[in-house]
Amino acid sequence: MNEIKQPDMPVSASVLGADLMRLGEEIEMAKRVGVQWIHCDHMDGHFVPNISFGPSFLAAIRKKTDLFLDVHLMLEHPMDFIDIYAKAGADLICVHAEAKDDPEKVIKAIKAHGIGAGIAIKPATSPEAIEHLLPLCDMVLVMLVEPGFGGQGLRQDCMDKLPVLRQMIEKLGKPVIVEVDGGVKTGNAGEVLEAGAQMLVMGTGFFGAEDPQSVADAVCREARACGL
Repeated sequence: MNEIKQPDMPVSASVLGADLMRLGEEIEMAKRVGVQWIHCDHMDGHFVPNISFGPSFLAAIRKKTDLFLDVHLMLEHPMDFIDIYAKAGADLICVHAEAKDDPEKVIKAIKAHGIGAGIAIKPATSPEAIEHLLPLCDMVLVMLVEPGFGGQGLRQDCMDKLPVLRQMIEKLGKPVIVEVDGGVKTGNAGEVLEAGAQMLVMGTGFFGAEDPQSVADAVCREARACGL
């Protein structure tokens, strides 16, 4: 497969924050202002307490856009869904280190489809717990809040993981994108990027903004200031 490259705009716009009655228009708007990644969450009601979109939802999005589809599986058993999400059009599938399935086997199953693979960690999981998986991954996703609960502010103890992960990746000598999810908005984007994030998942902070273009422009300015 081709290497997953860091896009020019470090925003993965989460459809959880979009107006679902106008989702096609919302995604087109995201593309128009420069967003290149769309973030899609699948929650099973067990691994996290909420339930969200499934593979058919992703397939519908795929039919309407050529943007990079960044899929985050918050599932107890992600292995059951790898094949179907790959066929639905995912460009990258990220699974949790805390899931019940062996993460190494799941990551290898993702890579077998020729698409990107990521490993995600919840607030209680340390970077050291996934260091052995980084050589297999294209991305690591750090949750800055407890997944499955809306309206939380990002946690500093989670932010502290970012420079640790960047050091691990630098030592590895292989490009692995560091993405963050939870509580990111224009007011703290610079701080998060400076700490070591390279991609910011933004839902209501982007789609719910009065002027999404200004959000995109502000994040790009912050990214350039951080050398991204």
